[in-house]
Parts: sequence; C-alpha cells; structure tokens
Amino acid sequence: MMAEGFLPLPFRRGEGAAEVIAGDRAPLGRLVAGLLVLILIATILISVATGPTGFLPGRAITLPLARLAGVTDALAARDWLILYEIRLPRAVLGGLIGGVLAISGCVMQGLFRNPLADPGLVGVSSGAGLAAVAVIVLGDALFGGLDLPVGLLLPVGAFVGALGTTLLLYRIATRDGQTSIAMMLLAGIAIAALSGALTGLLVLASDDRQLRDVTFWTMGSLGGASWTAVAAMLPFALATFAILPAIARGLDAMLLGESEAQHLGFSVQRLKRIAIFAVAASVGGAVALAGPIGFIGILAPHLLRLVIGPRHALLLPASGLLGAVLLIGADTICRTVIAPAELPIGIVTALIGAPFFLWLLLGRRSLLAAA
Repeated sequence: MMAEGFLPLPFRRGEGAAEVIAGDRAPLGRLVAGLLVLILIATILISVATGPTGFLPGRAITLPLARLAGVTDALAARDWLILYEIRLPRAVLGGLIGGVLAISGCVMQGLFRNPLADPGLVGVSSGAGLAAVAVIVLGDALFGGLDLPVGLLLPVGAFVGALGTTLLLYRIATRDGQTSIAMMLLAGIAIAALSGALTGLLVLASDDRQLRDVTFWTMGSLGGASWTAVAAMLPFALATFAILPAIARGLDAMLLGESEAQHLGFSVQRLKRIAIFAVAASVGGAVALAGPIGFIGILAPHLLRLVIGPRHALLLPASGLLGAVLLIGADTICRTVIAPAELPIGIVTALIGAPFFLWLLLGRRSLLAAA
C-alpha cells in the first residue's frame, strides 16, 4: 500500500514526465521557496551575529564596507576575525550539510515512496561512522608512522566508509542488472547492525582520550568548521544540486510504481543508480565533516510535502533550503543555550526530530497495521 501523502500524480498519456492536472500547487511552491531563501539569509545573519561576543546582524554587512573604506582599527580586526573566519564558515558549512541531508532524505522518500525513509536507512551513515571510529581508535597504530593529522584522516575515513557501504549494498541488491529497493533496505538494516556491533568493539578497545573523541564525534558537531571544510563539502553539495533536474521527473513517475514509470519511458534502473550513489556521496561527505546528524532528512521534506505537494521539481530544492535553515538554526541553539560551552548538534536535532518522527508514526498507525 502506498503511504498517505504519496498519492500518484496524474500523467498525460504520451508524456515522459508528471504533469499536475488538478490541484497544481506550483505557484505556492515557488512562493514557499522564495520565502525560504529570505528565511535562510535571515538565519545566517542571526547565526553570525550570535555568540559570546554579540553583534547586531547588520554588523555582518557593514564590516566589509568598513574594510573597503580602509577602517582597520583593533575592534574592526577582531570583529572581522570572529564574523568571517569563525562564524560565517560555520554557518555556510551548516547550510551545505543541512541542504544535502534534506535533499537526500527527499530522494530516499521518493525512491521508497514512503515518508519515513531516511538516508540512514541504507546504512550509509553507519558505515561512515564505523570508518571514522576506526580512524580515531586505530589511527595511531595504522598511520602513526605517516605523521598524518587525525583532522585529515577522519573525514577521508568517513567518506571511504560511506562509499564502501554503498558499493556493498548496491552489489547485494543488484541481480541480473536490476536493483531491488526492498533488498537494499533489508541489507542496509543488517549492515547498520553489523557496523554498530563493530563500533562497540572499537569503543571497548579505546583508551580514555579516544573514548572521549568517539563520544563527541558520534553526537555530531560543526565545531571544526573552516573555509577549508567548506571547500571540502562544496563539491558534494554542488553534485547533489546538479542532479536535481535529472531525477525530479523520474521520482514523480516512481510515485506510480516502478513498472508504470518504466512504461512512461523512464529508465528506472538508471534513476535508482543515480539516486543511490548521489545520496551516498552527499551523506558520506556530510558525516565525514560533521559526524552523524539525524532527522533533518525526514523533517524537512515531509513538512514541505504537506504544504507544496509531492512534485519533486519544487520539493527537492525547497527541502534543501529548509534543511539548511533547520541545521543553521540548531547550531545557533547549540552555541548559545549553555554558552560558553557548546551542545553537540546531534542532540538538538534529535530533540526536535524524534517527537516529529513519533507523530509521523502515530499518524500512520492504521496504514502500518493494515500493511
């Protein structure tokens, strides 16, 4: 049974894409996307202006003008360092990571035709997490002679773990050139459980310093944000955004079912391949740089689907914008609620997302029982 909220879009016979014939919410979707752009700009300004050293949001705009005018006093130099070397890269990195997590969640929900789907379902996050924990616990023993910093090895290890998990899942779920989404889901659950067990063994073998590092990394944080981290995340984000036009119409067709999408002229296998590897790359990059951050991939696309409908040409970019807003907002809360200390961002997203997920489950209790 198709989950509520994923009713098929009407198609015109002979067309190769979804056409909303009745109840078109495209104007509303464009309006919501425009509002989200404004909200995102406001959220970034609030984020960079918030912290132990407070500024008015307008300071982020006037400070570059002052530097261009030659104002280089000590106060301006301090403010420039805080705003543009510490807080702005953190806000930009949070926006990129939140955007790709939300888009990945939207892609997974369209692929599985289920609003409960999330990038973590296919085991990508757990594979990345296992590799990162292995770097923390075994890095000195394996790479100590190379004199490589953990700050470099950790994101590389997490990305390799995400990519390796995806290749393994794709291999398991593909037979005779066809990829089974159900098999990928089941294999992802098994691999996530195995990754969790292996992570537990590594934690038992860790010393106090390594245990502390593992604990903080697994809760997620943007504390290591820098322009270098932004540059590392940018290719993943750009690749994710670039594929949206290529998969949006196919995901619309998938709402009708795989065979119907095939009859409408879409290469379902190619769509699955692009979507799965795009999710793996984007989530792997996000986990590598910020640790595992949950619920953004469920929360953002589902809220927007209730408002602007299931048409992915609008839903995918709008989800990216809302995901960016949510993660930047959560990070601002993390930095201020117990200042000068800082909460792990995974705690805040879980506190917001877990009740929403329970509400989502309760709202579909009858459908799940019928299935």
